[in-house]
Amino acid sequence: MNPILARVTQRVVERSKPTREQFLGQMESQFRTEVTRSGMGCGNLAHGFAGCSAQEKERLRAEEQPNLAIVTAYNDMLSAHKPYESYPPKLRDWALEAGAVAQVAGGVPAMCDGITQGADGMELSLFSRDAIAMGTAVALSHNMFDGTLLLGICDKIVPGMLMGALPFGHLPTLFVPGGPMPTGISNEEKAKIRQDYAEGKIDRAALLKGESDSYHSPGTCTFYGTANSNQMLLEMMGLQLPGSSFVNPGTEHRELLSRFAVRQLIDNIRNHRKERALAYILDERAILNAIIGLLATGGSTNHTIHLIAIARAAGVIVDWTDFSELSEIIPLMARVYPNGVADVNHFHAAGGVPFIMRSLLKNGLMHQDVNTILGPGLDQFCRESGIENSDIVWRTVPEKSYNEAVLRPAEDPFQPTGGIRLLKGNLGRSVIKTSAVDPEHWLVEAPAIVFESQEAFLIAFKANELNRDFIAVLPFQGPGSNGMPELHKLTPSLTILQKRGFRVALVTDGRMSGASGKVPAAIHLWPEAKQGGNIARVRTGDRLKLDARSGSLEVLEPNFEERSPQQIERSFVGCGRELFAQPKSNVTHAELGASFLI
Repeated sequence: MNPILARVTQRVVERSKPTREQFLGQMESQFRTEVTRSGMGCGNLAHGFAGCSAQEKERLRAEEQPNLAIVTAYNDMLSAHKPYESYPPKLRDWALEAGAVAQVAGGVPAMCDGITQGADGMELSLFSRDAIAMGTAVALSHNMFDGTLLLGICDKIVPGMLMGALPFGHLPTLFVPGGPMPTGISNEEKAKIRQDYAEGKIDRAALLKGESDSYHSPGTCTFYGTANSNQMLLEMMGLQLPGSSFVNPGTEHRELLSRFAVRQLIDNIRNHRKERALAYILDERAILNAIIGLLATGGSTNHTIHLIAIARAAGVIVDWTDFSELSEIIPLMARVYPNGVADVNHFHAAGGVPFIMRSLLKNGLMHQDVNTILGPGLDQFCRESGIENSDIVWRTVPEKSYNEAVLRPAEDPFQPTGGIRLLKGNLGRSVIKTSAVDPEHWLVEAPAIVFESQEAFLIAFKANELNRDFIAVLPFQGPGSNGMPELHKLTPSLTILQKRGFRVALVTDGRMSGASGKVPAAIHLWPEAKQGGNIARVRTGDRLKLDARSGSLEVLEPNFEERSPQQIERSFVGCGRELFAQPKSNVTHAELGASFLI
């Protein structure tokens, strides 16, 4: 094993010891080898299976066969979750076929950042993760179940489901994905259409046609944002079948993988081994493997928040220093939009997640000795699936990439270091995604221009007031101010200015999209402005230096002691935001997971 990985692992284990022991103690008290419902009262049990078929009732009444909880994030507005509409009846049939029962235990909300970008609803986006966690816990609280099938894909849904399932971590648990939509127009063409619209070269109708040609059918969006990073992470943590993340919906292959997942969960329940339960899979090594996968693939910066929150729910404490130190040894092995022109379908065809795992393990850059839904050892995940005789068969993924323009081995990567780094200095701590940023833009030193909102920035851009070197500063975008919305509306305009030859960057206590791109952006900054952080003391004209090479973010020659922090009170009423006013007042900062639960 790489010595830096060994050192970071030991540090995380030592740091997490008290909280991890407390969590596992709780799991030990809940773990049992008999079916869960055997201790329920007859009235409780009768209520629990009153809506079942006669065959299902007979099995549940006997208190011998496994009962699977289906927790679903289905809705038919989100393309990624539309395929889940038909899943529950099929999952029930496959469970019956294998001698078990499956019930939909509950549903959780699933909102789409692609729909709410730049709108009031985006301010609920991050908080929806913790609401999903609570919804998952409510669904499982009926205590009727012996294992869990989680149907979730997109940005806050997978982290929220994991956080909600971990209090029930004594149960075997696995995710059943839906898969990405087929490839639409190229990502280069989509990016050009967006930039043409931002420059006023095309009208709204042309923009909408371009977007519709890109996002065109049921399935996950095909760029490598937070949703598809979720899918990669689940495989890296051993919680989703190998190579199953990016098989398209509506195919025989997709359906057979879902059937295999049901049978695997039932086998894990009947196995009666703790290492097949969620709590014993999701440990320090699994969390670090997820971080490594994120760095190796250039995944979403949102996971510098979500992975921390997931880890803390399992009693594991990681921080951005761990991410950054691992980034020094983990090579960037994938080029998937926005880090390249390919989409996740091309990534999957080139070898996908199993190829990444095999190469990292070969080079001592991942933990092999982990528990997974398939049993001990991550080497089982270096496989891809095929079909023989109408069933799934497994084969080891080749050592050579099928497309080295998209996917390369660890020995010959696109760049020697990972895609995310820690920045720190007199403004605080933040993260930057470097995988999509050309190294010539990793250092920007320029005057600050402070904006109160994305709209204020866009007004200045359209008025041609920003044709110069500058660093845009957007304070009061943190979790305690307005829920930490993504600031994706800034991306096209900043990209245009950079292409015009100007040195530009962004500094904010807010988030960028999981598809944040080619302009250097110091994001998730804390202390946030709402808590009196120094970002609230920055004024237009202050000279800033963002250096992703050295990992520094500084205001040069600051005179913060002479300034009171700027104060902006943002409305948090309307579009349901008022319901989250109390959580907003209790939310932690980004490096603690930006959670009101943990």
